[in-house]
Amino acid sequence: MVYNFKNDYTEGVHPRILETLKKTNMEQHEGYGEDRHCKEAIYLLRQKINNFNADIHFVSGGTQTNAIVISSVLKPYESVISTTSGHISTHEAGAIEHAGHKINEVESLDGKLTCKNIQSVLDAHSDEHMVKPKLVYISNATETGTFYKKNELEALSIFCKSKGLLLYLDGARIGSALCSQDNDLTLAQLSQWVDVFYIGGTKNGAMLGEAILIINDNLKENFRFHLKQKGALLAKSRIFGIQFVELFKDDLFFRLAEHANAMALKLSRSIEKMGYQFISKSTTNQIFPIFKQNLINRLSKKYGFYVWKNVDDQHSAIRLVTSWATKEEAIDRFITDVKVDF
Repeated sequence: MVYNFKNDYTEGVHPRILETLKKTNMEQHEGYGEDRHCKEAIYLLRQKINNFNADIHFVSGGTQTNAIVISSVLKPYESVISTTSGHISTHEAGAIEHAGHKINEVESLDGKLTCKNIQSVLDAHSDEHMVKPKLVYISNATETGTFYKKNELEALSIFCKSKGLLLYLDGARIGSALCSQDNDLTLAQLSQWVDVFYIGGTKNGAMLGEAILIINDNLKENFRFHLKQKGALLAKSRIFGIQFVELFKDDLFFRLAEHANAMALKLSRSIEKMGYQFISKSTTNQIFPIFKQNLINRLSKKYGFYVWKNVDDQHSAIRLVTSWATKEEAIDRFITDVKVDF
């Protein structure tokens, strides 16, 4: 049987969440996020970020989150700045453009935006004959497994404010970023430097669901209308509330992310010891080793993964993603199978 390293949502849901969903199944609750579970989850998340003024909403998935947040923030003539590897640029089927907003893409080797990147876009859009850049989109962790440290996020935030820009953070893998061994940023600190962000549950133990946290007061008004119009205001939102309560009432969310990172770290260290290179330095749950094509062909018979980037005629980088449920014995088998070729 093929063991899957393609993504971190192959497995269903953490057993504790499943048990609570079963236990509460026959309870009667108000719909559309007005149930006691969603209210408890909102209280817990406000506690975690130390901000009881934040507006919090739950939606089903990351693409839906990005599409709704970005379309609600931007005027028709405004645009969003992103790296070329950003999720909104590469894996959302034109969802942002579909709403009428241009993505100003910039190249980035490590998947992160810098103040210099952003300034280059501003310099190129100087008058009303072009779109007006207004929103800066970043991911933490990025699509290349990197993440923003405290000084980097702080610098971006200060720069954006000085330029009249809004800063939005895609947190599909925020758990992995915050639990990296090299991270120096807390969830509460992160929330202070952005206007809006989301906490991804889908890729960290939940069956489905993301929590949108709106920090900037100017972005809060009528947000539920945007949710309803985009089909995101679920009648049975209790499903989201139950999951986020279980994930955050005793920091299960972070323990699951720590496990995913630990499995990826064991993989990367073993592969590195064998002399293989990587296309990016990652201490989160995504790693990108460079292998010969014959090794990739052999491994693909036993493991699921994506070939991420062709390096030359004989080598490609593959993406290996670990999850909250990745078994250590699967890591050990993969390492052994790589050693056979070494």
